[in-house]
Amino acid sequence: MNYTQVVRAAAVQISPVLFSREGTTEKVLQAIAQAAKEGAQLVVFPETFIPYYPYFSFVQPPVLMGKEHMRLYEEAVEVPSPVTDAVSRAARSYNMVVVLGINERDAGSLYNTQLVFDADGSLLLKRRKITPTYHERMVWGQGDGAGLTVLDTAVGKLGALACWEHYNPLARFALMAQHEQIHCAQFPGSMVGQIFADQIEVTIRHHALESGCFVVNATGWLSPDQVAQITPDEKLQKVLSGGCNTAIIGPEGNHLCPPITEGEGMAIADLDFSLITKRKRMMDCVGHYSRPDLLQLKMNAESWSVLSQNEVDTASLLNPSNVSLSIPSPDFVIPNS
Repeated sequence: MNYTQVVRAAAVQISPVLFSREGTTEKVLQAIAQAAKEGAQLVVFPETFIPYYPYFSFVQPPVLMGKEHMRLYEEAVEVPSPVTDAVSRAARSYNMVVVLGINERDAGSLYNTQLVFDADGSLLLKRRKITPTYHERMVWGQGDGAGLTVLDTAVGKLGALACWEHYNPLARFALMAQHEQIHCAQFPGSMVGQIFADQIEVTIRHHALESGCFVVNATGWLSPDQVAQITPDEKLQKVLSGGCNTAIIGPEGNHLCPPITEGEGMAIADLDFSLITKRKRMMDCVGHYSRPDLLQLKMNAESWSVLSQNEVDTASLLNPSNVSLSIPSPDFVIPNS
């Protein structure tokens, strides 16, 4: 691992083009180009940004959300697809690592999916949120442990989690144990109000401090007109506000640039990897400060599948030496007369 490099990172706070996969994808491509002008080598987008986060599931009861759920299916992203091809080309063109949140459609199911493109445009990771949160369970299926992996990228060892996955300490520890240097976090933004922004603040700063890594966090943002598009109910509109905290945190838990809490914008900071060593020389929770003889994490890192096929060794079955005959004892013995 490189412990001396400096990486310029950008976290994007941005609003989607509601109900449009193509429109939101175009905004992503524009933001990547803008980040490149700022010299960014890494750019992180909000949770399920393409086509948009399913805010409808938070403000509509299940019996009424069928129409919006179906519309999300139609606008969701397949992997691979023209959307992923376009983002791949942009990453390669600007020599940039891109972390993007999408609503992934896989046949008849939707998933909260994080995509990581390396600077050469290759798709290094497609991971799914392991457990959707509360209302999200009406929309997305579950992910598996295969995505809890730290990647070797052009900007260093990189891991990613979405939203309340950060409240699962074992999920975070799985990435910490793989020595992530940059952690990419994604939240929806424009939800629940200031308390959500405050909770994000605590979460990302704590992870940086505990892991001894950088955290690049992106949240989405809705304009008042977009909120009105999602629900005409003024009472419900109030819960689709606030909750934005796009920020970049250093290994000692400090902000490396001013956070963005309202409107669209881009947080940009230089990540000096020597700060990782500065933090870990005093507290490395997966190294000299750990006690694996007392506490360990057990993880199932296999991919899920609904179909398991066992190969039959026909050659072995046809080999007479592998065939055993067993003659059962009679159930009873006829006595001699």
